[in-house]
Amino acid sequence: MSTSIAAHTLPLPGGLRLGHLRLQAERSLNALNLGMVDELARVLHDWQNDPGIAMVLIDGAGERAFCAGGDVRQLQASIRELPAGARNHRAEDFFAHEYRLDHLIHVYRKPILVWGHGVVMGGGMGLLVGASHRVVTPSSRLAMPEISIGLFPDVAASWFLNRLPTPLGRFLGMTGVAMNAADALFAGLADFHLEDAQKSTLIAVLQEAEFDIDPAYNQRLLSHVLRSLQNEAQPLPTSPLYERYAHIAQLARGDSALEVVSQILALDSEDAWLNQARQNLQQGSPLTAAIVFEQLRRTRHLSLQECFEMEFVVALNCCQFGDFAEGVRARLIDKDPAPRWRYAHVAAVDVAPFFRWPQTWGPRQYIFASTPAAST
Repeated sequence: MSTSIAAHTLPLPGGLRLGHLRLQAERSLNALNLGMVDELARVLHDWQNDPGIAMVLIDGAGERAFCAGGDVRQLQASIRELPAGARNHRAEDFFAHEYRLDHLIHVYRKPILVWGHGVVMGGGMGLLVGASHRVVTPSSRLAMPEISIGLFPDVAASWFLNRLPTPLGRFLGMTGVAMNAADALFAGLADFHLEDAQKSTLIAVLQEAEFDIDPAYNQRLLSHVLRSLQNEAQPLPTSPLYERYAHIAQLARGDSALEVVSQILALDSEDAWLNQARQNLQQGSPLTAAIVFEQLRRTRHLSLQECFEMEFVVALNCCQFGDFAEGVRARLIDKDPAPRWRYAHVAAVDVAPFFRWPQTWGPRQYIFASTPAAST
């Protein structure tokens, strides 16, 4: 087992058990590496097939974060070790395994409760959003901030951003702006809010609850427990997304990436929250902004699996031909305030090649053998 994943079970009435998975890479804000992804997937598969496991709880060690994303420094190092544009099998392994894990959570046959406290970004959103029961707290700060490192919102963001109130997903993907717990509830990215201090109470209550071998019954029972505890939590402040939704919708509507980016960058406001969103876009990768617009357009009617297949191709292209390596170097390694993006402006970007498997890499790899149509 990865030392960065802790897995154990807790007894429930009637001889059943609660499966508890904890990310415990606290120093890196529980960022996911390949070993952690594989261990999470292995245990989840085992517990799904174990009739004695009634439900699963996933949380993160420490007070600062559930999961700050993937270990992008390792990915960046793998890119630097290869000739420019070469096929990167280490990146393929990471994204394929991560996306299959996220998909498993989406379709899991038993209740999964994800406790999304603190920083929940990138890969952390991939773990949270697919769960059947998604809990946020007053400390939660959620985002898909890939604009700042030249990647793009992945881990099924093509699926869940397209299901937000129009065109909120486009705005969040292009700006990477952070959401609080109230925002997540308003946007439908979370289901319940509890106080950070209520987690121990939650676990104690779950251990006394009369779970069953019927997953549908357990889904309802878990929802009842969470609603009861939510009634004891302090009310959340108003959602900035809710308060600004009309303005955001006006800014993010448009028929091209250029139109939307121009509208957001032209924002003239004293609103600190909106200005932060504008600044994120202004300082971020123009390539990412163009990809976000196109990915959400292309995936509007795709299945969840097809979204993952498309994201897999785009992610690998971003690593080997895009801004990802430079973004990680500038933002996270050298902390350079002026990354050298490949394009000076979104108007110069041709995104079409980023949605195609490069011919020089050989036969197209698929994450799910049953979805070859996703290559179109």
